[in-house]
Amino acid sequence: MIEFDNVSKSFWTGQQRKVILDRASFRVEEGNSLGILAPNGTGKTTIINMMAGLEKADEGEIRRTSRISFPLGFMGGVVPRLSGTENARFIAQLYGIDPDYLEAFCRWLCGLEEYFDMPVGTYSAGMRARLSLALLLALDFDIYLVDEGMPSTTDVEFNRKAGEILRERLESATIVVVSHQPETLEKFCRSAAVLVDGQLHMFDTLEEAKRLYDYETQG
Repeated sequence: MIEFDNVSKSFWTGQQRKVILDRASFRVEEGNSLGILAPNGTGKTTIINMMAGLEKADEGEIRRTSRISFPLGFMGGVVPRLSGTENARFIAQLYGIDPDYLEAFCRWLCGLEEYFDMPVGTYSAGMRARLSLALLLALDFDIYLVDEGMPSTTDVEFNRKAGEILRERLESATIVVVSHQPETLEKFCRSAAVLVDGQLHMFDTLEEAKRLYDYETQG
């Protein structure tokens, strides 16, 4: 479970204070995947990072009682000067799992061949996306956090293998997706919320959430 209790978060932009959340209270229960719709620039990534513990609230409390992933696509834990091999083994140690297993899993899934032994800083965006998703899928979480959908790669074989593993995981795990596109949420979520002016409006169905989102973004 992830629970936000009266949580507020804002930033000073240099000209004005930008409110991301204003005394928001909601809960993500295991078994009930949640989608959050929000226009670009309203704080989607900040909310996901707060769920992961990467950013702190200004006020209120965030409680976590589940194994929660780092955000999909988050490369902050990857060291660019280290190779894919070194990064995989380092992350395995952080999460207390067998480094040999995690390295072998990522090598198999990524299909980067000799590039896996080269510095991540030399990777293309597509190669980094493959490594990020492989690292996430190599670890076992109760709740997976996704910012704006799956990383896009042009590698058909990688997409097929990763998609199969992700579908298998989601049969027993829970996912939280934040996006500005309702269709991104349709694949994963039953319930949904809409972020408007720092207020998070929760709905039982995605259809209800889409009606408010369309009104706010097109009205």
